[in-house]
Amino acid sequence: MRRLIPALFLILLLPLVACVEQSPVLERIEAQGEVRVGLTGDYKPFSWEEPDGHFEGLDVEMGRALAEELGVRLVIVRTSWPTLMEDLKAGKYDIGMGGISVTDERKEHALFSAPLLTDGKAPVARCEDKDRFTTLEGIDREGVTVIVNPGGTNEKFARANIRKATLVLHKDNASIFEEIAAGRADVMITDAIETRIVARDYPTLCATNPDAPFTQSEKAYLLPKDAAWKERVDDWLTEMGASGEKEAIFAKWVE
Repeated sequence: MRRLIPALFLILLLPLVACVEQSPVLERIEAQGEVRVGLTGDYKPFSWEEPDGHFEGLDVEMGRALAEELGVRLVIVRTSWPTLMEDLKAGKYDIGMGGISVTDERKEHALFSAPLLTDGKAPVARCEDKDRFTTLEGIDREGVTVIVNPGGTNEKFARANIRKATLVLHKDNASIFEEIAAGRADVMITDAIETRIVARDYPTLCATNPDAPFTQSEKAYLLPKDAAWKERVDDWLTEMGASGEKEAIFAKWVE
């Protein structure tokens, strides 16, 4: 009789284990033969949209690697910073990539993968003015125009810290740095990784203090609340790290 008790316990436990391991996201991916990656297409080096409409960047390549690992095709779903969470809740994409910062507010409604990197907010300005904007005190002054893209952590940081300077929202993040270069704005505070890319792409713009950002936060992939899907993505990231493939992709896009 004693020998039957453990066996009976296992029989009763099996349905619970199966329930825990179920993943609506993985089931949909397998059934439709595709993984949908949400990208904003306006944030180098993670993703940007070319004039012909196709996407390029670090997370486009990472998305391809994930699709290959899952044995399905990659489908890129265009999202935006203002609609990022609404699109996830609506089930428009399976995984959000593209340089998404981990925040407590987002964690209330979603899961995050294992962290990809740590970054923080830093200024980018015209090179002739960069010494003026090394501190928040230097930036938040009357007569200074701070430009920011709406809907993400850049806007949240700017609204929390800019009181005296003029704050301008520019909806097109892809062209926001042209506003600074043209003199229509003075400075933008964004992630340090982006300030380095901007300084490379715009000869007249400089990353002010990317090695000493004002904040620190982790970047990770945004996921629906599906524990089994998160585990699958984290396992894939671990494999990518162990093989060196993740490092090679990051080194290609992040200088």
